[in-house]
Formats: sequence, structure tokens, C-alpha cells
Amino acid sequence: MLVILAFIILFHLAAAILLFVATIHNAWWVVSKPGQDVIYSDLWYSCNSTCVSVKNSHSRDAAYLQAVQATMILAIILCCVSFFVFILQLFRIKQGERFIFTAVIQLLASLCVMVAASIYTAQNDSFHESDLKKGNYGSSFILAWISFPMTLISGSMYLVLRKRK
Repeated sequence: MLVILAFIILFHLAAAILLFVATIHNAWWVVSKPGQDVIYSDLWYSCNSTCVSVKNSHSRDAAYLQAVQATMILAIILCCVSFFVFILQLFRIKQGERFIFTAVIQLLASLCVMVAASIYTAQNDSFHESDLKKGNYGSSFILAWISFPMTLISGSMYLVLRKRK
């Protein structure tokens, strides 16, 4: 039982780390032009040798970008809260009960990641400037999509998991 518990904790921590990296790292969109610097764009900044905030990110025209920012941050918060709730439930709930509350919070975190990555995918062309349109999705975007099934699997494991001796 301790091996399963350790695996679940490590899997949850790996999902949380992926969420942090995907949100913080500046590689959601990468533009590499021959003979020029590589331009990295994330949810807040576009960087080559210097970083500037994403154009019109504070305006009503970029409400979808603000939705992506908010849902990714909410996913991180929910993932961390579900971990702490799991640790509390590990010592508080009776033997034989399930970690339902932890699972619900983790599944909500998974939903937030999916919503954020989906919005970014659907609205990607509309918020990049003309010089950034010919780019590719970066590693942070891929990590966001990888963290979605990881948080989903983690939440599902909490639904199945019972407290045993």
C-alpha cells in the first residue's frame, strides 16, 4: 500500500510541476526566422533579446488570453489545494473511505487545464501580430496538454483509492 501511495503522491507532484512550468515558462508560441533571433511568446510576454508584454493583452480584444491566464492559474491553485486536501484526508478519514473531495478538486484542475489549452488553440491566430503568425506551438503549450491527462488520471486514481492499512 505504501508503494501505491508513494506513486500517487509522485504522480500528483509531477502533474503540479508540469502545470507550473507550462504556465510560467515563455514558450507557448515559438517563431524562428532564418538569420534572426528566435521569438518566444507565452501568456504574458513576447521575448527575443528583450521581453515586452503581449500586444493588447489588457484590452477587451484579448479576453480569451485573459481566460487562458486565469484558467491556468486556477488549475495550479486547484492542483495544489487537492494535494493538501489529500494529505489532510490521509490522516483524517476513516479506514475504507474514498478520497472523493480530493478527486473532485483534482478533476476540476484537469478541466481548467483543458479549457485553457483549448481556448489557446482555438484563438491562437487572432492574437499574434503579423510577424508572429508563422510560428509553432512551443514546449509550454505541449506541457499544458500533457498535464491535462496527468491531472485527469490523478483525479481518477483518487476516486478509486480507498484508505487501507
